[in-house]
Formats: sequence, structure tokens, C-alpha cells
Amino acid sequence: MSYQNILVETENYITTLTINRPKKLNALNRETLAEIHNAFVGLESDEETKVIIITGSGEKAFVAGADISEFANYSVAEGKDLAARGHQEVFDFIANFKKPVIAAVNGFALGGGLELAMAAHFRIASENAKLGLPETSLGVIPGYGGTQRLPQLVGKGRAMEMIMTAGMIDANQALQYNLVNHVTSLEDLIDLAEKLAGKIMRNSMVAIAQAIEAINANYEDGVNGFEQEIEGFGKSFGTEDFKEGTSAFLEKRKADFPGE
Repeated sequence: MSYQNILVETENYITTLTINRPKKLNALNRETLAEIHNAFVGLESDEETKVIIITGSGEKAFVAGADISEFANYSVAEGKDLAARGHQEVFDFIANFKKPVIAAVNGFALGGGLELAMAAHFRIASENAKLGLPETSLGVIPGYGGTQRLPQLVGKGRAMEMIMTAGMIDANQALQYNLVNHVTSLEDLIDLAEKLAGKIMRNSMVAIAQAIEAINANYEDGVNGFEQEIEGFGKSFGTEDFKEGTSAFLEKRKADFPGE
């Protein structure tokens, strides 16, 4: 499929989705969000994709935020719909995606950009990365999951400070806050993401999908994460991957997971 604002490239079962609006510092407009959604819908059933890396084009920005010019004149109802559609079609969709999603944060990840990175299953950052939720400086609050996912990742107090001050933190502070898992040079960022993807793909992708579901269940209101874990653990026993994994272990050989 041809896109105007994103690039989608697949190699060795790793798909890299690049937000490609460098003149706008890769800001998220409605068209870009729709393209991200459509790309992920396609990747869900793509047998050539096992892990997805999200990054931004150029050296300055992952995603510098939402395209403010699009919603500056929205009404209350339009603003609420904007957030709801974003959650459903992109941010929650990615967070609950059954294939691992890694955010490779290169440069600025602000507002909707940080929210996109936080929707990924985990994040790595380049040394020049700057992360923040500046929405309160515009008279609005984060609307794409920022008030929920940031406290889950960094704790309530730090999230309160970041959102209230509308300030940015650098990559090393983000590492200290547990907002990112690794920091590396800009040149090595994608290589590190691909290395991590390679480590993931050595394991059962069927089991990983169950693990994603179980981990996410702990953060859903009214859902017992322990019960989800028990359910997923039990389901694993009925898969070909379980048979192969346990046989390989007992036979002292490397597992070759069929992915069923």
C-alpha cells in the first residue's frame, strides 16, 4: 500500500514504520494517524512481520507532537471525538497489538509523539532525544493516553510534574525514570532496535502474544490480570509452539517454533 506520511519497510521479519513528515518534525495530523492505523491493520495478518519498530524520519524528531493547526478551532464535542478516535484507531490499537512493537525514539517525542511511543510495548531512545507532554502550555491536557500511561511508566509524582510543568526531559533522565529501556547513539538506534527484535524472535511469538495480553490486563479496570495470566498459561499448553519448545529443551537443542 502507498502512503503519503509514513514509510513501511519489512526485512527479516522486522517491519519498520517511519513517520515521514520531516518538514513538520513528523507531527501527527489526521491523515498520518489514519495511515498508521491502516498500516497496523495490514501488519496484524502479515506473515512476513513478527516485530514492528516505530521511528521518525530525520535526526531531529521521532514525533514532535500533534498538528495543532488541525484542531485549534474544535468544539468540546469535536475535541472529545478526536481523542476517542485516536485511542481506538491508533494508541490503544498499538498498545494491545499481538505482535511486539518497539518505539525507537530519535529526537523530540512531545505530546502525541510521546503518547505514541508510550503506546508501544517498550521504548529505546537516542542520546539527543527529548521527551515531554507540553499540552497544559496550550490550555489542554494530553488526550491520547498520556495521563494514564505516563504514571504507569514513571510513577504518579513524576508524571504530575512532567504534565504540570509541560517540560521536557532528556534521554538519560528518561532512562532514570524507566520511561525508556535503553539509550544509545543516534547512529546505533535502529541497529539496537533490530538487535532487540532479533532476541524477541528467537522465542515463541504465540507465547509472546499471550504475554502481551496478560501484562496489559493488569492495567485494565475491572480485569483481573492474574486470571488472564492463568488463562493464557493454560492456552499455551495446546499450542504447537509449546510442544516444540519443551521438546527442544529436553533434547538439548535450539527450538524451531512453528508459530501456531
